Amino acid sequence: MTDKQSQATWGGRFSEGPDALMLRLGESVSFDHQLALYDIKGSRAHAAMLTHVGILTEAERDAIHAGLDELATEIEAGDFEWDTALEDVHMNLEQALTQRVPAAAKLHTARSRNDQVATDMRLWFKDHCEALYDALTNAMRELLALAERTQSVIIPGYTHLQRAQPVPMAHHFLAYVEMLERDRNRLAMVHEQANICPLGSGAIAGSTLPIDRAFVARELGFTDLEGEPRLTENSMDAVSDRDAFLDFAGACNTIGLHLSRLAEDCILWSSAEFGFVKLPDAFTTGSSLMPQKKNPDAFELIRGKAARLNGNHQTLITLIKGLPLTYNRDLQEDKPPVFDSAEQSLLILDVLAACLPGIEPDIARCAAAVTDPMLLATDVVDYLVQKGVAFREAHHAVGELVALAEKEACPLNELPPKKISKIHEALEADWTQVFDLDRALAAREATGMPGPKTVAEQIKDWAERL
Repeated sequence: MTDKQSQATWGGRFSEGPDALMLRLGESVSFDHQLALYDIKGSRAHAAMLTHVGILTEAERDAIHAGLDELATEIEAGDFEWDTALEDVHMNLEQALTQRVPAAAKLHTARSRNDQVATDMRLWFKDHCEALYDALTNAMRELLALAERTQSVIIPGYTHLQRAQPVPMAHHFLAYVEMLERDRNRLAMVHEQANICPLGSGAIAGSTLPIDRAFVARELGFTDLEGEPRLTENSMDAVSDRDAFLDFAGACNTIGLHLSRLAEDCILWSSAEFGFVKLPDAFTTGSSLMPQKKNPDAFELIRGKAARLNGNHQTLITLIKGLPLTYNRDLQEDKPPVFDSAEQSLLILDVLAACLPGIEPDIARCAAAVTDPMLLATDVVDYLVQKGVAFREAHHAVGELVALAEKEACPLNELPPKKISKIHEALEADWTQVFDLDRALAAREATGMPGPKTVAEQIKDWAERL
């Protein structure tokens, strides 16, 4: 089954239209209709440029602009009917516009769908980088507020999921603020990369017509801080480059990884085995069988979405790795992964920001956990080092103390003095002062450390930056 009429945009070369299966395989309007308003914006600028160089008259430009505005209104209202037989968003809009405005038949002059979609996507990336940047900022503010509420709550820090050293809960949450700041920086880099205009590159080799690429770039906002236009320098690269796709999906992937780790911490901490925090009822669920259950579903779903974001990134890497220059139809599949990555990243950031205010620390459980004297074993090593003992010797001696405490089933700080002195002569009567938790934290006030003053200063600094 064929349909030649449906391919008036390129069918002149062919004696018959494509098979119905080819139409199903080839259509992209089912997902790239999301680019409609960007496509209209690009077409307005292109029409203005064609008028500027004398290819369109002012009357033709005005008619085209009016028609484009009418289409935008219909699309925003949800009244525009998309036709999969016309393949993509560009041809749907062009056909609808030409039916209403005869002069629109000239609009595709000096333009290919290749540089058209490249322009649309760069506009899309700029907008969605900004939206994600704002969502990250909001999540960072909520993390900061939680850190401020938990400055005095001390918990065991972990390595290898084994108790390591004591830290304020706030210090732990501030670690995620640092991660999300790097995510903001990555998005800012993608925004900068996308802010270069490819329109005028044509299908592969530009145009012989006297177009003005700088004019279009200014019209579309592809400019530097001084308002100077930013243009792609190689027409072949401009239509085949997908670095912004990779970097945007990669940035979303990393956001997902960071939020997944935070979600995992909250899941662990809310379990009966840890009991460090209570999660908000509005973002947890119960069991259809076990009435006592309170499941951390929102956090588990954040963790699950991270896998989806990773898959989107991998899809793009695999899609692009073997393609010759320049455009290949495979690249039609580049949009669903980035569209989905933007949508899912925004969702999990919004969910996280909504969850964080409802997290409540269980102060008693946290306090009980940090009474474990093993958490300050490294401080005993430091005690010996300050007495002139070589670090490796001190480390070995404290390892013997730990082994003795385990053998005697005795807390580390309550070992009998006679047995301690046999392990190392530098362990004097004052060695148990090391196990004062306040002293241990107050000794960690250098930049980046979890001392109370340092943590408070970090919170103040982030509040000003955000």
